[in-house]
Amino acid sequence: MSYAHLDAYSRLLRKAHEAAAAGRAWPESPRHLIKASWRRSLDAGIDPDGKSAPLVCDPAAVRDIRKTHPLRPLLPLLAHTLSGSADETGHLMVVTDGDGRVLWREGNHSIMSRADRIGLATGHQWGEHHVGTNGIGTALATGLPVHVYSEEHLMRVLHVWSCSAAPITDPDSGRVIGCVDVSGTARNLHPATVALVAATAKLAETQLALRMHERDEHLRRRYESLRARPGILLSATGRVISGDPSGDLGGRVHLGERTTHLPGRRTILGDGTVALLEPFADGFLLRPAPSAGPPLLTLSLLGEGPPTASYGDHDRPLSMRHAELLALLVLHPHGLTAEQLSFHLYGDAGNPVTIRAEIHRLRTQLGEAIAAKPYRLNCPVEADFLTVRRLLADGDPAGLARGYPGPLLPRSESPVIRRERDELEAQVRACLLRNGGPDDWWAYAQTCNGRDDYEMLERLAELPATDLRSAAARSRLLR
Repeated sequence: MSYAHLDAYSRLLRKAHEAAAAGRAWPESPRHLIKASWRRSLDAGIDPDGKSAPLVCDPAAVRDIRKTHPLRPLLPLLAHTLSGSADETGHLMVVTDGDGRVLWREGNHSIMSRADRIGLATGHQWGEHHVGTNGIGTALATGLPVHVYSEEHLMRVLHVWSCSAAPITDPDSGRVIGCVDVSGTARNLHPATVALVAATAKLAETQLALRMHERDEHLRRRYESLRARPGILLSATGRVISGDPSGDLGGRVHLGERTTHLPGRRTILGDGTVALLEPFADGFLLRPAPSAGPPLLTLSLLGEGPPTASYGDHDRPLSMRHAELLALLVLHPHGLTAEQLSFHLYGDAGNPVTIRAEIHRLRTQLGEAIAAKPYRLNCPVEADFLTVRRLLADGDPAGLARGYPGPLLPRSESPVIRRERDELEAQVRACLLRNGGPDDWWAYAQTCNGRDDYEMLERLAELPATDLRSAAARSRLLR
């Protein structure tokens, strides 16, 4: 792009930026990627007049994160590919974790000194919800390589900078574990730099995949040499390594949290069957669970409809209080005392005596499903919000659209449930916006939070005029 075109684009951006910061209609919009990022950033309360990214980790915490981070062994590769070029041209190479926290950076003294003033330094957070539109945060938010030029940043202090960044996905866990970025002064960083940064991220992912396959082979050989009891061999992240030739498990089993020291833990597979999960070396073995045992407790707690429980052959409606108690017990599989349950529901004003009475009523309905001392679920459990968690882990937007009727217990005021509800809602929305299509967006638009979701409706409104969903979305936008 010529300097004349850059000047014209900068003038357009400045006008749009001033209007966006003042809450006015934008006279001309920047490109769609930046427009959507500005909206997310403004919705998150980012101040365009902010001065720096926040410092969220002290040096000791950064050292601890670096020690175990999967990208640490690949730093020489990243540095060889990018930092030499960055140093020669006065640019800065930055590597973050999956939350946008800066873990490593390289560049000459002059550029690092300038970067210090805006917090482009170790321990500072560059997620969109902390700094607004920027290469690192927007790449992590969209899951795509991006180039953010000068006035495309939401914070004015960043207008002298441009940056090219790309997320790095761990093939083992399937999660975004970091971001690689090259930043420099606005006109000295060519937009084509994003292609080099994206190629570097792909190279890192290839190396991660090679290391993953080496670990898999080592685990497989150990399993075969020990002639262990037959089972399905899983990696530490739940990937199926061997023992499932038909592919019924879909390549991955959702392990949940705190599985490492729970030999014989029951887990629910995708088809509803119960299996035992046993630690094995650096992975797990999955074996069929004995047929005898308590019935499965199935909970439906998502959406605006009344919450329900199914235990054995009986379906039961749940009061809000009983639904909240069961949700808390699902979220705390090791159990909670009456005092802890009372605090999670009522705060300091709670009364454990009230909780014990409610638990007693609930146990008359569900019998041995609830154990005491501490109170905990004593049976295999399947809950619709746990299913959504698994679909998020698998990155399945179509399954999410079908399986997410709305927020978790939307009328609950419990801080723990509200936190789970808000986090689940944000993750579902982000996954559908990033990986979904029109059918998925339309399904989300039928939920209570999706009915007036501006960005979701805007995407639907861009469908062909003959599509009835487009007309409905435009009507909602006008309201």
